[in-house]
Amino acid sequence: MREELKKLRKEKDMTQEQIAKKVGIHRTHYTNIERGHANPSIKVMIEIKKVLKTQRDDIFLIKNVENIHEKSLEVS
Repeated sequence: MREELKKLRKEKDMTQEQIAKKVGIHRTHYTNIERGHANPSIKVMIEIKKVLKTQRDDIFLIKNVENIHEKSLEVS
């Protein structure tokens, strides 16, 4: 997710702060979403797609379920 979001954001010549403000979330929350450290709600995903003017759904797909599972085990 993070590379695709970052790529789309840079293509639109926008900062994380600008996107966060338009989406209605704090910049640090958007940064965490872009870095893959936080999962956005469906509402936030939709707003990010609107701001980035993209129809792509794959920017929010989980590509490696095993890594996510391993991370959740580390937290437990």
